[in-house]
Amino acid sequence: MNPQMKSSKSRLTPRQVSWFQGDSLFEKIARAVCNAGMLPAKELFEAWEVARRVRRKFRGGRIVDMACGHGLLSHIMLLLDDQSEEALCVDSNFPVSAGVLSKAIVEAWPKLNGRIHYVETSVESVALTPNDLVVSIHACGVLTDTVLKKAVSAGARVAVLPCCHDVERCETGGLEGWLEGTLAVDVIRAARLRASGYTVITRTIPGEITPKNRLLMGYPDASK
Repeated sequence: MNPQMKSSKSRLTPRQVSWFQGDSLFEKIARAVCNAGMLPAKELFEAWEVARRVRRKFRGGRIVDMACGHGLLSHIMLLLDDQSEEALCVDSNFPVSAGVLSKAIVEAWPKLNGRIHYVETSVESVALTPNDLVVSIHACGVLTDTVLKKAVSAGARVAVLPCCHDVERCETGGLEGWLEGTLAVDVIRAARLRASGYTVITRTIPGEITPKNRLLMGYPDASK
C-alpha cells in the first residue's frame, strides 16, 4: 500500500480489501471498514494509532468518545481491551453512515453487540464519572478544551488528539515568541492538565497520517 494512502480522505471500499490480507487485529478491522465502504482511510489509521497508544496506558473503564464522528475509535478501544464493558459515542450531528460502519464492525465481532451506544448531544451535556475513559480525535478548536475540562471536572482519565487550533480563541500563554502558535496551544493544555492535579503523558502518532499528530493524555494523580 502506498504510504500516502494513510493520509487519504478518500473512502475505503470493498475494492481495497486486498490491501489488508493479514491476520492482525488491525487488518481485520481494516477489512470490516472497507466492506462498510463509508470511512476515509485517514480516519482508520488515526483511530488505530490513537487507540493503541491510549490502551498502553489506560485499561478498563467506560469509553466516552467525544465529538466521535463515525465512532470508530470506540469500537477499536473495546476490541483492544475487554475490561471496558461499553462505549458511549457522543456527537452533536452524526454522519448518516455511522450506523453502517458500526454494523459492519459488530457483524465481524458479535461480542460488541449492545455495548456501543450512540448519543446525539453536545459534549457539554454528557455526564461523566471518575471511572470513565474520555477520548477524542480532532475535536475542533476550543472543543478540545471543553473535552479536557469535562474530564477534569469528573476526575476521569482523558486522551485527546487536537486539531484546527484557533490561536485567536485558544489560550497560547504568550508563548508564540518561542513556539509555533498551535504548539503553544497544546503546551498550555498540558500545563493546565498538570495544574489540575493530573499526571500528563505526551505522545505523537505518525506524521504520515496527519501533521496534527500530538496526543495528550492525563490521569488524576492520586498523590495530590
